Amino acid sequence: MIQQLRESGDERAAALVAGLPADLDGILDPHAVDRLLISVHTELQRLSEELRIGERLVHILGPLFAAIRATTGQPGPFRLVDVGCGLGYLVRRLAATNALGEDVELLGVDLDASLVGEADRLARAEGLDCRFVHGNAFALPKAATVYVSTGVLHHFRGPALARFFRAQAESPAHAFCHFDIAATGLAPIGAWIFHRARMRHPLGRHDGVVSARRAHSDETLLRAAAVPGIRPLLYEPRGLANPFCTTLRPVIGVRPQLEEPFRLALGRAARRLVGPEYLAATR
Repeated sequence: MIQQLRESGDERAAALVAGLPADLDGILDPHAVDRLLISVHTELQRLSEELRIGERLVHILGPLFAAIRATTGQPGPFRLVDVGCGLGYLVRRLAATNALGEDVELLGVDLDASLVGEADRLARAEGLDCRFVHGNAFALPKAATVYVSTGVLHHFRGPALARFFRAQAESPAHAFCHFDIAATGLAPIGAWIFHRARMRHPLGRHDGVVSARRAHSDETLLRAAAVPGIRPLLYEPRGLANPFCTTLRPVIGVRPQLEEPFRLALGRAARRLVGPEYLAATR
């Protein structure tokens, strides 16, 4: 791994990995890695809290579930699945506030078993009605009504990004809402300042800046999300947002019949919602 990082030009990451506990064969201590990931993700929860991601997610999801209820006429239950949930902060916050209603089941899914285990422990300690699963969010026995994520999209590059959206379009899901870093010129600078001030471990500081540099443009997200059966929408694109205040913003996908009810449910805020034609008109 260290050699791969060096070959990719990331000497800082290589040095961080080299400093982790390992056996005589150079194999990293899995328990130390798990502890580190939990520690860093605990600090990342502070980022979500300070950026009010939970409230911003509800601002979108409340109208989205209202549109789904009105369009389907179904009494529920509906299911929200958080892809790459980490320590499950968003799912736990939604459960604690009951912001989406009693008819919405809350499930967090992550490929890292240690993070899922800690998320489950926290939920049980807090007495929350939500669940966490280790595995692939798109291979669950029961599909989501709505998929969400925070800070996941920039990990997917090239064709993998389109495959991520295609997996949701090919599922029975009605919609998705994925918050990720806005690709502004100020993003790497802002990430460096914030992570230096708020993150204790060098890994968290390094990852924050790298993530900001990997952020996808508005055009890239809308193009990748334009898969068959989905109407891609972007909330607060660069042209409608203050670059000094924009940190994360969501790309949203809805089944075509949901768009108008969703806009109606958003009310005045629907003015900040644009499709691919907006970007074409601003070129």
